[in-house]
Amino acid sequence: MNRGKMTLKTTVMAFVAAAICLLCSAPAARAQIVVDIGVEPVCPYGYFDYAPYNCAPYGYYGPDWFVGGVFVGAGRWFHGPEHFSGHVDNRYDPRHGYRGPMPERGAEQFNHFRGNEARDGHGHVVKGDHDGGNEHELPGHQGGGGGGHR
Repeated sequence: MNRGKMTLKTTVMAFVAAAICLLCSAPAARAQIVVDIGVEPVCPYGYFDYAPYNCAPYGYYGPDWFVGGVFVGAGRWFHGPEHFSGHVDNRYDPRHGYRGPMPERGAEQFNHFRGNEARDGHGHVVKGDHDGGNEHELPGHQGGGGGGHR
C-alpha cells in the first residue's frame, strides 16, 4: 500500500513537472495592431484636417500647403515636413460658420489667398513662422487646370 501511494505521488509530480516545462517553453504570441486609415481624399484644393475629411473650399489653404501645386495633405494623411506650419483662412471652415460653395473638379486654383491662422499638418493651431496675409500665389501655379491633390 505504501508502495502504491509512492508510485501515485511520483506520477503526479512527473505530470506537474512536464506541464510546467511545456508551459515555459511555449513561444509568446506577439500582438499585432493594424490601423486602417482609409484612402486619402482626392480634392482639388485639399481637404479638412478633421473627420469626415470633406474637400476644403477654394481659398481655405494657403500656398504653404502646396508643393509644386500638389497638396501636402492634412490630418492623418499629412506628408509634409516634420515642423511644418501653414496658413489657412478659417472663414472657409464649416466649424467657423462657413456655408458657401465647396470645390469643383477642374476649378481654377485659388490665387488671392489671405490667411488668418497657421496650423501644423495635424490640425493644431500654431504660431506661424511668417505673415500669411502676404501670400498671393500658389508656388508652381500655372493658371488653368485643377491643381491641388489628385
